[in-house]
Amino acid sequence: MKVKSAVSQAIASLCLAAAPGVFAADAPALPPGFNPAEIRAAMEAFNKVPDTVGTGKYPALKEEVASLPDHVIYRPADLEKLGKDELGVLAWGNGGCSPDGAGGRLHLAEIASHGYLAIASGRILSGPGAPPNAGPVMPAPGGAIPPPATKAASLTEAIDWALKENARPGSPYFGRINPRWIAVSGWSCGGLQALKIAADSRVHAVVIHSSGIFNAGANPIPGLDIDKSALAKLHTPVIYILGGPTDIAYANGEDDFKRIEHLPVMVANLDVGHAGTFMQPNGGLEASVAVSWLDWQLKGDAQAAKRFTGPDCGLCKDPRWRIERKNFGAGVGK
Repeated sequence: MKVKSAVSQAIASLCLAAAPGVFAADAPALPPGFNPAEIRAAMEAFNKVPDTVGTGKYPALKEEVASLPDHVIYRPADLEKLGKDELGVLAWGNGGCSPDGAGGRLHLAEIASHGYLAIASGRILSGPGAPPNAGPVMPAPGGAIPPPATKAASLTEAIDWALKENARPGSPYFGRINPRWIAVSGWSCGGLQALKIAADSRVHAVVIHSSGIFNAGANPIPGLDIDKSALAKLHTPVIYILGGPTDIAYANGEDDFKRIEHLPVMVANLDVGHAGTFMQPNGGLEASVAVSWLDWQLKGDAQAAKRFTGPDCGLCKDPRWRIERKNFGAGVGK
């Protein structure tokens, strides 16, 4: 349990250290009680955790491919088993806008196992398949902040590549992707990348984890120019999955929810803090909710919709979650 706690602290620290000021102007670079030695040990332990294949009917794998450099792909391992089923596409922004496309590997493999092509920015820099000399990415001494290592445009590159592969004879994805089943998602700083790309007309679902756009003021993140005006450009239902009041993104995520008036929006709070459930088996509860949202919004799955719709929605009745909804009426979902 101590290792899990330290890992959670490490992830929250790394996300915050990579993008200070995103969630609060006076947010510290590192949280009180930060113990580099303990966190390094915890991260090294997590690096040894095997990859998982997810709980869906299509066991997943992760890989890098030459035709899409600086991205990590999560997909059903045996594409032939899809039969006539089509794949959805999820473009993912990493916590801290990190270059480690394997940082959310348990979460993304879970999504892929349910019939999705999930594509994260970066390379495999942690866990199985990482280079031998790769170690846990740690905040610099004194909380010095490097520029974000990935850009929002990487999510667009992922979508572009997937759609080209769908149309390319000879591609393993040829004819297997539904061009309308496109989603963006991300965690922390990566959630801001997803919100920036969500204006793309090809996007039909948005899932934001522990993130929200900062209030008026100078943007402290080089290369990530986004402010609250981006919310007006959203054109598809969106869910914010936050970690409760102790989540450093809580205030900004809740503020985004309050400002969105022109489309269906939900905020789902689970009291786990900023680190979420990404390091739990198969991505934990957050991955489960993300899959259901994607299945409902993209695939029109009526069973998945029951977790979000109606006065007795599944999440509404689950005491672990606190739910707020707006504009949920006829026509929500596909």
